[in-house]
Amino acid sequence: MTRFRGCIDIHAGQVKQIVGGTLSTDTDTGLKTNFVASKPSSHFAELYKENGVTGAHVIKLGPGCDDAAIEALDAWKGGLQVGGGITSDNALFWLDKGAEKVIVTSYLFPNARLDVTRLQELQDKVGKERVVIDLSCRRRGDEWIVAMNKWQTLTDTKINKGTLTLLAAYCSEFLVHAADVEGLCRGIDEELVVALADWSPIPVTYAGGAKSIDDLALVSRLSGRKVDLTYGSALDIYGGTLVKFEDCVAWNSSH
Repeated sequence: MTRFRGCIDIHAGQVKQIVGGTLSTDTDTGLKTNFVASKPSSHFAELYKENGVTGAHVIKLGPGCDDAAIEALDAWKGGLQVGGGITSDNALFWLDKGAEKVIVTSYLFPNARLDVTRLQELQDKVGKERVVIDLSCRRRGDEWIVAMNKWQTLTDTKINKGTLTLLAAYCSEFLVHAADVEGLCRGIDEELVVALADWSPIPVTYAGGAKSIDDLALVSRLSGRKVDLTYGSALDIYGGTLVKFEDCVAWNSSH
């Protein structure tokens, strides 16, 4: 069953909505921001908690985000996932702070190459049920390549049935940001949603480009109700004008 999943993106200590392709590991000179919250991360965590929006992810986009992430987790112990700089060394710290699951990305790709040994170490420490693998990607022709380092570096790993089958042995779900359309509110990557539903043996949440409440029904149809959807910049709680949070909550309640 396709559900609305929440997100709390934190950059430089503040909740923001960013055009994904403009993030940089070196400088924020070219950063394009759609929204900067005046309210703390805990406000959004409480909003998700009060409305039963489970499986929401807190993503730390660079340094200076730990305190805000902890504040969100404090507001809903055991109700949020957290990602951004997660390793086998600090995963337990974040679970102890109240994360339901940890989301791991760049740590799995030293020198932009998949290292299954690191994934095994993480699984051994926290168990696969508490691991989410973020396979955020960029499209190259008719393929999707996993991207790391704020979506700036392409890895050696393609999103396909073989990759998802391999990685599913080490985690409980996937989170996939389509970085090329992230934050643009111009529509989802429909072909990627279809592919994820076909290839993944475990639950998947798709993020990127959603611009209408009708996108929930679209993702449900395209994926055979297998893929969940995240809204970001289009959502009214993040300054958007295209999608109402209350409509997303109503969808979850009625499906």
